[in-house]
Amino acid sequence: MPDGAQPVLDVRDLKTVFKVRGGEVHAVNNVSFDLKPGELLGVVGESGSGKSVTMMSLLGLLPTPPADVQNGSVTFQGQDLLKVNPETLRSVRGGKIGFVFQDPMTSLNPVYNVGMQIMEPLRKHMGLSKSAARTRAKELLELVGIPDAERRLKDYPHQFSGGMRQRVMIAIALACDPQVLIADEPTTALDVTIQAQILELMKDLQDRLGMAVIWITHDLGVVAGIADRVLVMYGGQIVEQAPTRELFKNPQHPYTRALLKTVPSVRGQREDRLAIIEGQPPILGAQPTACPFRDRCDVAFDRCARENPARFIVGPAHDAACFYDANTGAPRDV
Repeated sequence: MPDGAQPVLDVRDLKTVFKVRGGEVHAVNNVSFDLKPGELLGVVGESGSGKSVTMMSLLGLLPTPPADVQNGSVTFQGQDLLKVNPETLRSVRGGKIGFVFQDPMTSLNPVYNVGMQIMEPLRKHMGLSKSAARTRAKELLELVGIPDAERRLKDYPHQFSGGMRQRVMIAIALACDPQVLIADEPTTALDVTIQAQILELMKDLQDRLGMAVIWITHDLGVVAGIADRVLVMYGGQIVEQAPTRELFKNPQHPYTRALLKTVPSVRGQREDRLAIIEGQPPILGAQPTACPFRDRCDVAFDRCARENPARFIVGPAHDAACFYDANTGAPRDV
């Protein structure tokens, strides 16, 4: 990833609200981040923190209603994806930005063989003939490590294992040589051995193809091994971002520190117990006017209940949304 490179994706002040019976759920609250060419960006947080909703908002993948993207901009190739017409957005989605969903069995169509499902974006976005698309589909299955690719093009999703189905989903996402690939917890439903294989595959493909990747996960152990930079999300907003090594070495937000304590250490003793984070993530019925983590935080003080902190610069390429300064062990003097 070249230093100072222009972002391939630039998100500013993204806000998404769900209109539900009895009110609203403010799922994404003024989220801003960018993605550099060739970068692997990890996005972590508990279920309900806004990770998936944020990324689906970028590409218009949320049902409307109930979802309503109320504010923000998503700049890709000089266009704001929140303002383009539906036809342009469809050409970007799947063609220039690929998306790998969490559960391949519900993402793949059970009544079509995998060859047809890989060929569809090739024919739609790249205009390939049926013969050329089939040849490319075979190459893609080989690229993602599925043996006997020619024969397996004729197979249906139920004839593949969970790990192989996820490889098929990756092949579909890569079909049109996207500049950006968004992977939404693609290894969650897989056993540890297959999970490691998919992680290794994705890192290898990223290195070979030079694409930028956003990897959504609740597992800090996963991003530790693959990500260049990490965003930590809580309560529908980014509470910390930093290069991966820096985040693990010097976490600044209380939520990040709490998450890290829940990760088992390979050097841990037999009698060590994993930490837990008491309580539940908030369901926000309005734009937050206080720190959303304050009720679960061990360093919260009066100001945390009155204001929602902005993201303070705490180091090179490192910021955290917290009024408490972890370096000094005292509230910030701002």
